[in-house]
Amino acid sequence: MSTRRSTLISAAVAIALMKQAAPAYSQATSATPQGGVEEVIVTGIRGSLQKSLDVKREAEARVEVVTAEDVGKLPAHNVADALRSLPGVNISSSSADEGGFDESDRVSMRGTSPSLTQTLINGHSVGSADWFVLSQGNNVGRSVSYTLLPSELVSSVEVNKSSQAKLQEGGTTGTVNIITRKPLQFAKTLTTEVSVGGVRSDQAEANDPQLSGLFNYKNEGGTFGVMLQAFKQKRSLRREAQEIVGGFFEITGRDGDGNLTPVGINNPDLVGVRAPGLVGATLFEQVRDRKGGLLEVQFRPSDNLTLGLSGFLSDMEADNYNRNFMLWGSAFANSQSPLPGYTVENGVLTKATYAGEAGRNYAVYDMIYREATAKSSYVTFDADWQINDTLSSKVQVGTTKGEGQTERQYIAEVNLASGGGASWTSHGNGSPLDWSVGGDITPAGVTGFGTWGNQQVTAKDKEDWINLDFTQDMAIGPLTSLDFGARYADHERESLSPEGATPGAIWPALQNGATSRYPSGFASSIGGNFPRDLWYFTPKALKEAVVNNSTWLSNDDGPDGRHNYGAEWLVAEKNFAAYVQGNFAGNEWSGNVGLRYVNVDQDISSYQAVTDAANADVSSLFGNWIYQNASNKHSRVLPSANLKFNMANDVVFRFAASQTQTLPDFSALGASSWGSDLTRRGGGGNPNLKPVLSTNFDGNIEWYFMPRGLLSVGAFSMDLKDYIAFGTESRMLFSELTNQLEEYQVAVPVNSNGQVTGVELTYEQPIGNWFGFNANYTYSDGKTAHTWADGSNNLVGNSKDTYNLGAYFENDTFGARVSYTYRSEFLIGLSGTNPYYQDEFGTLAIALSYKPTEWLSVSLDALNVNDPEIKYYQSAHIPTAFYTNGRQYYLNVRTKF
Repeated sequence: MSTRRSTLISAAVAIALMKQAAPAYSQATSATPQGGVEEVIVTGIRGSLQKSLDVKREAEARVEVVTAEDVGKLPAHNVADALRSLPGVNISSSSADEGGFDESDRVSMRGTSPSLTQTLINGHSVGSADWFVLSQGNNVGRSVSYTLLPSELVSSVEVNKSSQAKLQEGGTTGTVNIITRKPLQFAKTLTTEVSVGGVRSDQAEANDPQLSGLFNYKNEGGTFGVMLQAFKQKRSLRREAQEIVGGFFEITGRDGDGNLTPVGINNPDLVGVRAPGLVGATLFEQVRDRKGGLLEVQFRPSDNLTLGLSGFLSDMEADNYNRNFMLWGSAFANSQSPLPGYTVENGVLTKATYAGEAGRNYAVYDMIYREATAKSSYVTFDADWQINDTLSSKVQVGTTKGEGQTERQYIAEVNLASGGGASWTSHGNGSPLDWSVGGDITPAGVTGFGTWGNQQVTAKDKEDWINLDFTQDMAIGPLTSLDFGARYADHERESLSPEGATPGAIWPALQNGATSRYPSGFASSIGGNFPRDLWYFTPKALKEAVVNNSTWLSNDDGPDGRHNYGAEWLVAEKNFAAYVQGNFAGNEWSGNVGLRYVNVDQDISSYQAVTDAANADVSSLFGNWIYQNASNKHSRVLPSANLKFNMANDVVFRFAASQTQTLPDFSALGASSWGSDLTRRGGGGNPNLKPVLSTNFDGNIEWYFMPRGLLSVGAFSMDLKDYIAFGTESRMLFSELTNQLEEYQVAVPVNSNGQVTGVELTYEQPIGNWFGFNANYTYSDGKTAHTWADGSNNLVGNSKDTYNLGAYFENDTFGARVSYTYRSEFLIGLSGTNPYYQDEFGTLAIALSYKPTEWLSVSLDALNVNDPEIKYYQSAHIPTAFYTNGRQYYLNVRTKF
């Protein structure tokens, strides 16, 4: 007998025994009046919990639900935060190599990559892009940035864990559908809601405004309505960290020409040992200013026809300044012998001291100020038509766009600590390195200056689509209705780098520019002994020096131009799908069976670096390239089936089986090869990748033992065919340091296979009229046939253990909710060509509310109350980064008329 089947049977027996012990209580508190028991209807936290469970219980497939009241009462300030406490849902705070932040940004399911989870709004795609420069070009997935989606938009959120033929394909592991409010759904003719408040970011020592409002009108006859929502939400953040940029490098004991260095001659025991390349004291500051709105119009010209027009925009300014003062290990540890007393443990140079050598720099300092934006928008037209008594249809036509842009980058890289020597001591992946450098590290001690990367980067995401959906009611035996329809979408994702600046005499203008200091107590909460009392050029001084002493060239394609073709690529996809789904019902059972046909045409464009300009299609200061194009066609039939069986009045058994498909990440397909001159490592795309195909099985038993009460036990498995992993190969790329092609080790995506199996447990129960608690736990065991460079077979994003604990209190005036979310360590992806991981992570949130009248409420939400430290590592012996972001407190006053 399989483990999954055994688990489900055991759960069924346990629930049956518990029911025998508590039948009277379960029936006496039913929400439906029985035996003279009065029906009790509540709102707020309790009402929203009951509504969510009702939707979950009645659904024909495996669904988790968050309602608008839940969002209003949870400490949630974007939609991802609102989903954090659901079983089987994993949250991460970043999309690429920008490191850990204090706001949820990506959603994934059951221990898989966010790219395998699809996000929709009202059942359609939403164009998305990111503010971070690497996520705009080198690391572009198919997931949506939730930082652009404020929680105020939500009427409800449905998380579909099992597939149905009528659901849009793309979510291998599941689909998140964000449902907005509609004007004809409001009870009153006029409704106005206004929220005024602010957020306190304690580590940033900043207070920022938070504003949102809603106006809804519908006429007396309920035939016309218009709703307008608007928001403007600003937030300052400051992240303090130690980063080991690029991880640890391998000491070869040889120089670039293959000659032995003093290390190779005098310290052969260090050859093959790893040492920190760049260890930094990192200060990141940013202001995120998110503004936008949602417009919904509905018109019902007849009883059987409803027309709708919807428009949404979220535009976020996200200027940021990153300062990283670094011990430059890769500049000396491969060529200079350490002093006696160094230690090597587990292949790592854990302790070393280097005497100062004249003319050698032991520190490098990067200061990068970026002007960045990200925005998302859509416009849709809907028509719901009841054609006759048994046939209904819904037509939806729409377009959506996303754009992320780093318009300007103002960058200074200075060399310091000349002749001063350096030392470090590492302590494994649990705590930061202790390190120091000697010599002059003030502005007067700068021995070299460089500026690079002040290149514009733009990411564009666009889709146009039409959906045609029909439902034919039937009564042929157990067949109750037939859903059928088709969808066509034209999608493009593009990365552009059309212009940049030719730097002039920046350093003479900058060296006497205004400076400031790192904040007092910088990075005190992460520990470690390393430089903290540091200076930096102010953003204004850096920007003015670069702007006033650079020549910005727009769309210049000649050999002297700044068009970086090597950073550009385009993935264009035309997607046609058609489906048929039969819905069945019998005595105490129901379900559906369906087929979805999917046909995808892909065109992928990028550039390949070449040596000879005479053979190149295009040239610029960044090198010579030839144009590359690849085409793919993928067609497949995806079956699905869902069965729901009412074992008793309050016990539901579900079983689901399906095949689902997700196309590879956009950058995995299209990205041109790129590399770092410092590490000679990089990445690139593979246009020959196949889609990920998953064969899924899901079983669950749910006992609704009382109103707002649930005990649920389930198991799932996913067999991932053509899962996307990463291998390594050598590629010749253009080097800005040598102005010629050089050999780089490049991480390249490849198809492999994977497997995920797991268990989900959920328990929710009220205590009396006012109190309640909830808990859930997900175990997910994921493996891939691919072997990473560290010898592991981990799936990207797979946390074996995820759990949520929560409790609430609510009466007519006061409310309080506390929640704690935990996920164990998981593979992030590759740093250079090395796998790296995020360590286990838990966060505590508290929400308090006071409602003195029906029209006025006050709330105080506290996020990251435990001030969690976010840790990244390459192995048990090699750390990658340690971040702290502080706590955030949101105070809001809401009125509703």
